[in-house]
Amino acid sequence: MLKRFLASAAGTAIVSALVAAYVRLVLATTSWRIEGREHIEARFADPASIVVVAFWHGRLGAMVGLWRCLDHGRPVAVLSSTHRDGRISAATMRRLGLEVVDGSSRRGGSEGLRRMISWLRGGRWAAITPDGPRGPRMRAQPGVLMMARMAGAPVLPVAFSTTRGRTLGSWDGLLLPLPFGRGVYVVGRPIVMPRETDEATLEALRLEVEAALTAVTREADRLCGRETPEPAPPR
Repeated sequence: MLKRFLASAAGTAIVSALVAAYVRLVLATTSWRIEGREHIEARFADPASIVVVAFWHGRLGAMVGLWRCLDHGRPVAVLSSTHRDGRISAATMRRLGLEVVDGSSRRGGSEGLRRMISWLRGGRWAAITPDGPRGPRMRAQPGVLMMARMAGAPVLPVAFSTTRGRTLGSWDGLLLPLPFGRGVYVVGRPIVMPRETDEATLEALRLEVEAALTAVTREADRLCGRETPEPAPPR
């Protein structure tokens, strides 16, 4: 019965409204700062710049707050799974002011990637979780490389952490932020994707993106006195 409720339009609306309200509470009651701000603000300085913002699926909990802290006014789209949980996440993101493109990097992925590439080519920014929607945890999948290369956009690795939160036992080690803490966003150096690459270069770039995402996540956790979950074994 619960699954049927969550899969229904009413269930999606109710749950997404509650989650969005909780995220707003966390964002409003947490003292945030940004490390590596120069990496993202340099992109804002060029009105024609486009960027693929990447972060691990386990750091979805408060990532929308980065855009609120920067207050740059640029539209950002997230790629969302067509799975039930993805629909709830998409509805939540819309309530928090983000655009949503349906179709994860796997299920319905080709169409979703095409839409995201079109979004980027229109001069807008995109956000993606390279290990979503199903993992392995903290292992980058090829979708982020395809999107960035075809759109001509660099990949910007980001992460958040907080002094008050719980790491859940989910596949992604989701960090659930709690209110009234101190939080940090860490922004890494943009990774440029060459248009023409061979298979070996693509694998090297995938590993570079993976390492950069794990590095900013570990740094954010270090600044908040938190342990970072270990990446899952690769497939």
